[in-house]
Amino acid sequence: MEKYALITGASGGIGTAIVEKLIEDGYHIYVHYHQNERAINELIKAYEPYKKMLLPIQADLTNHNGVQKLINQITMPIDLLVLNSGISYYGLVTDMSDEEIEQMIALHISSPFRLTQKLIPAMVKKREGNIIVISSIWGIVGASCEVLYSMVKGGQNSFVKALAKELAPSNIRVNAIAPGAIKTRMLSNFTEEELKALEDEIPLGRLGNPNEVAQTVSFLASKNSSYITGQVISVNGGWS
Repeated sequence: MEKYALITGASGGIGTAIVEKLIEDGYHIYVHYHQNERAINELIKAYEPYKKMLLPIQADLTNHNGVQKLINQITMPIDLLVLNSGISYYGLVTDMSDEEIEQMIALHISSPFRLTQKLIPAMVKKREGNIIVISSIWGIVGASCEVLYSMVKGGQNSFVKALAKELAPSNIRVNAIAPGAIKTRMLSNFTEEELKALEDEIPLGRLGNPNEVAQTVSFLASKNSSYITGQVISVNGGWS
């Protein structure tokens, strides 16, 4: 039986790694992106033999219309929803503009909620489904100069725990993955010295690889994790 997944934010480093792993797992994948169409095209080209399994969707999830635009392009029931879209902001609370605040909340809280809300009925009907949120270590421990990001990621963790309880009677599992420092574009502004200092803080002594997050998604989406729901799994090298 064919399996269908939707991955939001599929053009980023972690998103791309998740897509690649789920292709191996046999999923047909709706790959969502906002602006980075080039990355999606390169991904599809790299997996030419599987291109019929990759279904690109463009939508801006910082506004309500974007959620509906995404939903309108989905033609098959979703078995696995991976909520991975995200943006970060580094700076003082007092320096954030109203627009930046609204975008952060919309992308990390409002849109994931609405998207999940619209996809749940089909999962409930067949009494099967899996929802995975890509959160962050900052949603657990918080970070100075990333206060709003920490806040919305903490909100995602609470969303997972509450929704898991609500959907468990329908055999739908909901979990989060909280990555630590992962080698992606989000660290591109760090100098070599800053990256070395960051590695020194991590007990395993290195940054994480997007693949390691993707492997965790694969596990949580599989029957090997059939008794796991409502959990926030830390993938951070012992950093917290």
